[in-house]
Amino acid sequence: MLESLSYTFIQNALLAGLIVSIITGIIGTLVVVNKMVFLSGGIAHSAYGGVGLAIYLGLPMLLTTSVFCVLVTILIAIASYKKRENLDVIIGLTWAVGMSFGILLADLTPGYQSELMGYLFGSLLAVTDNDIYFMSILLAAIFIIVVTFYRDILAVSYDNEYAGLRGVKTKFFYTLILILSSLTIVISIKVVGLILVIALLTIPIYIASQFSKNLFSMMITSALLSMVFTVAGLILSYQFDLSSGPSIIMTSSIFALVFFVLKSLKKV
Repeated sequence: MLESLSYTFIQNALLAGLIVSIITGIIGTLVVVNKMVFLSGGIAHSAYGGVGLAIYLGLPMLLTTSVFCVLVTILIAIASYKKRENLDVIIGLTWAVGMSFGILLADLTPGYQSELMGYLFGSLLAVTDNDIYFMSILLAAIFIIVVTFYRDILAVSYDNEYAGLRGVKTKFFYTLILILSSLTIVISIKVVGLILVIALLTIPIYIASQFSKNLFSMMITSALLSMVFTVAGLILSYQFDLSSGPSIIMTSSIFALVFFVLKSLKKV
């Protein structure tokens, strides 16, 4: 594996994986704590609409998909903030319409789109320098936002009603967290694909929650675990010629299963 680090595409894959691991550790924690996992799943599948749009119009993939997802996310936030009872319907519509829109646009694009499977299951080894620049900018933006608004985000995450009484703009932060989640999902597609992205946003966070005493420590622990799973998954992928995305998710899933079993045995 060490000799492979001399290849640029391996260096890019490793760097992108580590950047995305930090981002998913931070945003995944907010997604889980705010109970937005299934909502994020709807956004993840709607991202395929942005993929199809980028292919059809010949536009930059990450930028087009990001803008598309942010617009969809804003609509979801407006529709779901006060009417949480309709959330299942909103998720279902977003999921189905986004996927259908993307597939139809891909069908209308001349030529066979072989790279579409990469967006479904990840194509970490195909990461470009531009992708890494985009991921780095997003990481810096997330870090600045979380540090600046940490107290407000903490208040909204654990007691939305009380935060509102304190004068915190709960609707703004609800929308902000969703937008950051959608952008995280878009860049995570490069690593594990939109089919598997929810696992990347939840498995490390579940494990980290068992050791963490507060939101900040959960973010740090989740990011570290994600980095370990990503590197281990990449090594397996390289050694056995496997797809990188599923390798990363299976590595984290096996670790989570072992952790769950050991934890259960301790209670017996």
